Amino acid sequence: MELLIKGSTELNKMFMALQRTASGLRHDFGEVENLQQSLRGARDFVSKAANRIEESILSDLLLVRPSAGLLTPNVSRDGDGRDEFVLALSGAANFVRANPHFAISLALRSNGETHIALVYSPIDERLYYAEAGRGAYAFSAFHSARTRVSNLSDPTDLTIAYNTTDNRNTVGDVRRTGCPALDLAWVASGKFDGFVSDPLDFAEIAAGDLLVREAGGKITMGADLIATNGRFEL
Repeated sequence: MELLIKGSTELNKMFMALQRTASGLRHDFGEVENLQQSLRGARDFVSKAANRIEESILSDLLLVRPSAGLLTPNVSRDGDGRDEFVLALSGAANFVRANPHFAISLALRSNGETHIALVYSPIDERLYYAEAGRGAYAFSAFHSARTRVSNLSDPTDLTIAYNTTDNRNTVGDVRRTGCPALDLAWVASGKFDGFVSDPLDFAEIAAGDLLVREAGGKITMGADLIATNGRFEL
């Protein structure tokens, strides 16, 4: 097959599956914009759209690893016990309000380790991706480049994304985007210096975890999820 992005054949097959699914999501997004007078109706529509993501991408993914399992926020399907695709729609609450800041997060894990990660923003068609040991990258129709975390450490210079419900002390210039998968991708690409979140469904952060680490950052998952460029503590 002709490779679309720098990386393995498996990575490219996963990206093509994302692109096919994203084209339907872009149509759904146009429909959601017409439903804004009824928030309940928009929520129901987006919930069904999220289910369609799982259905539409599954057949493509099983061509990549036929015996792999599947983990999403709603579905856990056993496979061979070795390989597993981890899939989520991140930023669904933004999607509901016709806010284009949402993404599909997709990871391939083998023997408990993430080997391929993709975070794809379907509206602006920008992809963040990584393969274990090969670095992290950003790709769009206009630009493709390796990404690295920022090198900032002075608290007055930092931009930190938060996804928390309490009133904890914050650091730096605060952002609350509502899309954890993209928050992690932006830490990996130096747009944010850090990200702090309440515990999240693993399906939403599996890809972002590898992106941050491959870009030279640090990520810990304890009482909070904390990702940084590794040059300061939160």
